Amino acid sequence: MHKKLFSVLYAINIISQAIFTLLLPAALGFCLSWLFVAKLGAPRWLYAVLITVGVITGLVSMVKFSIAAAEGLERLDKQNKNSNKTGHNKNEK
Repeated sequence: MHKKLFSVLYAINIISQAIFTLLLPAALGFCLSWLFVAKLGAPRWLYAVLITVGVITGLVSMVKFSIAAAEGLERLDKQNKNSNKTGHNKNEK
């Protein structure tokens, strides 16, 4: 029961972090471009440039995070398999 709950919470955590790393750079690009255009009088095409850079940065960041999370999950699975093979199960008494 605890392993299933942990797995579900871990998956929700990974998904929410991946979404956050995707959306935050795009939102920052939009906010910065709005600030430059509205307050400093920069040209409007700056919206397209900064939002595009934000989306690309978010995609790269999300892919890097997803790869790191997958490697961490594989490492955790390997540790669990090794501990089960050696008989160091916490439920055994």
